Amino acid sequence: MRMIRLALVGAMAWGAAVAASIVPGDARRGEQLFQSEQCVQCHSFQGKGGMAAPDLARRVDRNFTPALMASVMWNHAPDMWAGMRKAGIVKATLSPEAASDLFAYFMSARYFEKPGDAGRGKQLFEAKNCTKCHGITASVAMGAPPVAKWESLADPVVLAQQMWNHSPGMRKAFGEMKLKWSELTAQELTDILVYLQHLPETRDLAANFTFPPSADGKSLFESKGCVKCHVGKMALENKLKNATMTEIAADMWNHSPKMANPVPTLSQEEMRQVVSYLWAKQYFTGSGSPGAGQKVFTAKGCAGCHSESGGAPKLAKGKDAYSDITMISALWDHGPRMLERMQERKQAWPRFTAREMSDLISYLNSL
Repeated sequence: MRMIRLALVGAMAWGAAVAASIVPGDARRGEQLFQSEQCVQCHSFQGKGGMAAPDLARRVDRNFTPALMASVMWNHAPDMWAGMRKAGIVKATLSPEAASDLFAYFMSARYFEKPGDAGRGKQLFEAKNCTKCHGITASVAMGAPPVAKWESLADPVVLAQQMWNHSPGMRKAFGEMKLKWSELTAQELTDILVYLQHLPETRDLAANFTFPPSADGKSLFESKGCVKCHVGKMALENKLKNATMTEIAADMWNHSPKMANPVPTLSQEEMRQVVSYLWAKQYFTGSGSPGAGQKVFTAKGCAGCHSESGGAPKLAKGKDAYSDITMISALWDHGPRMLERMQERKQAWPRFTAREMSDLISYLNSL
């Protein structure tokens, strides 16, 4: 595989859109939704599709996150709905499950990855002592596969899995060569990957990967012993908030020497399940400020409708009811009605920065 019923329409429907449960995403379903819901009529994805709206595979900036995506969709929604009406496209509903599938699809296509520099990557591949064991087309050290055979270059989940499983052997090799363990920042690993992925010997590797819903991620997280340390302040859903797959791989590489031996090994499917479980979970762990979110709620005029006298549904649904995903779902389904009522009242459509969106979500979850 290479992607909000706000106003006066009833609290029951809104509550269903923001159910307080973790919604796992399936990239395969997300890809199908991107086609079936006619997103491709306006948006292209990696060069395939319509040209009336931005290519959704293009990186907006180096810090594009799901929270920023939610705010961009919110801000752009009135123009998007107008364009759909003009093109005769019927707007489908978007459940939280469907929104989560689209998020998984975008992530599976590296939508949230950050750009790297091949020139820096080439220098780092040497400076981090990678070349002492790994040649491009041939092994330099016994048991060290050449880069041309690295299936992990095509699949960042496999990258994380192999870097984790092989780290004990690599630590031993580093020790025998009297080399210090080379930690990697996420940017350094990204640069190295961009360099290696664009070599003539590796360009034929498929550039996509699957990102399935997690059926066994939680049980694996417990059985592998991860849960013994990663709870409370050390919980990974907090530490990995908005992390890209490359950032996760770098963190696992750096963390491995600090682990007690033996390091638990993970198969490719087990790594996929654990990462999918943590990925879905992180969106229900707010990083915003409830206090700042309350100010946003007032300043953007939300309180004028969503209050005792405003007539719109009350938004208090309890802890973890809202996330980037459920906000997109609710916007898509309820937003047109909200826009209509605001236009009747001659009110401007509220716009949010990513920070404001995170703060607003945090405030709503505190109600």
